Amino acid sequence: MRSFYLKIAVIFSAILLIFGALVVYITMSASSEIAQEAIQRTNHDIASILAEDFQPLLSESFNQEEIENKLSELSGKNPQFDFYLLSSTGYVKSIIPASKEKVALDKIVIDTDPLDRFINGDPLPILAGDPLRPDQKKPFSAANVSIMGSEGCYLYVVLEGDQFSEAAAMVTDSYILRGTLTLLGVILFISLVTGLFVFSNLTSRLQKIKRTVKGFERGQLSERIDVQGNDELSDLSVCFNRMADTLVDNMKEIQKTDRLRRELVANVSHDLRSPIASIQGYLETIQMKGDSISKEELNSYFETVLSNTKKLNRLIDDLFKLSKLDAEEVTPNLEKISMAELIQDLVQQFKPIAEKKAITLEAVFPENPNALIEADISLMNRALTNLIDNAIQHTPEGGKVTISSIKSGKDFVLEISDTGCGIPEADLPYIFDRFYQADKSRSEKQGAGLGLAIAQKIFRLHGAQVMVSSIENQGTTFRVAIPGNGF
Repeated sequence: MRSFYLKIAVIFSAILLIFGALVVYITMSASSEIAQEAIQRTNHDIASILAEDFQPLLSESFNQEEIENKLSELSGKNPQFDFYLLSSTGYVKSIIPASKEKVALDKIVIDTDPLDRFINGDPLPILAGDPLRPDQKKPFSAANVSIMGSEGCYLYVVLEGDQFSEAAAMVTDSYILRGTLTLLGVILFISLVTGLFVFSNLTSRLQKIKRTVKGFERGQLSERIDVQGNDELSDLSVCFNRMADTLVDNMKEIQKTDRLRRELVANVSHDLRSPIASIQGYLETIQMKGDSISKEELNSYFETVLSNTKKLNRLIDDLFKLSKLDAEEVTPNLEKISMAELIQDLVQQFKPIAEKKAITLEAVFPENPNALIEADISLMNRALTNLIDNAIQHTPEGGKVTISSIKSGKDFVLEISDTGCGIPEADLPYIFDRFYQADKSRSEKQGAGLGLAIAQKIFRLHGAQVMVSSIENQGTTFRVAIPGNGF
């Protein structure tokens, strides 16, 4: 019973069989009640009509033989009915059965309550006991008669005598029952075939979904479910396809992250090993030369060691800052900052570095000197510093780096442009990825590829967007759209 279709088929077949049995039972019961009501309504007044002819025989005497002859004369017109004379308490005093069989009258008592309700006009059908078959209730007609001055006696006519019942049973067995069962069987069979066909169609779709899901489970990640119709199964198919797409995208992202992690290990190992090896080498040299080393050489060695130490410190600081940004542990302390002052501070900070490389550093201040933005001054300075440092590093001697700010609607756009080597078009989508470097040769002057990733995360914390455009051998421009706060 593991097959879903087989379970549905068995349950549906059982329901149809139970339903058919109930329909047969209810139909036969209802047919019997309808027949009883019909015969009782049709012969409702037969007892009262006969009582008028029969009453004179009971007024002064009770002659059993004469009474039976009269009952026989009256019943001859309706031999399917049984006629009874009952006392006021229900005892049978005389009987003319339709079958003409001899019946003992001793201790036969009929409940007169149904007879009284019939005479009082209660709704039909009303059934009462059959003296010949005490365990059966049958339709009847009844009327009050007086026997030798005793009021409240009954002329009781059972409208389903044995002959009538036998004849009705034969007709029922021959036509009605057989026809009803045949028709019901055909209907149930058609319903069963139709239901099994519909369930087969539904379960076939489930089988397709099952095969696709199993294929996806086995690694066939391109498998998708064909969406058919507009029902719950189609919704399930759509949901699975979306889930599969999401899982595939997540797997690609995981693979990308794993690739970047391996690159991180390689990059960090390189960035750590080189300065550490340099520091170690110079310290060993100082140790070996001892007092023989000149003051000029010693100062040169110390400067180199200090430079490498600063490089290590920057790398560790970048890794620490990026980990905090990734963990969303950094909350900007927003305050109003003047765009003009921010640009001025950045120019003053990088002017010595630019002059050392013979690079022109130019600032274009906003038209309105009172233009303000809301930002965390420390974080914003860190992000912009990374962009400017990146521009200077990739601009050759005699080149130019420009820092400018313009008002664009409600935002301020801060542009940092250089006339450097530019970025290949194929590398542009990835430059904000951590540890990504367009220059695979990784010169000693380059960092670990964390600066732009840190800058982008800081800008996002401020609701700012950063975009980049570049042309190889002509230069690169970073545009940062920062939400404004007024003038």
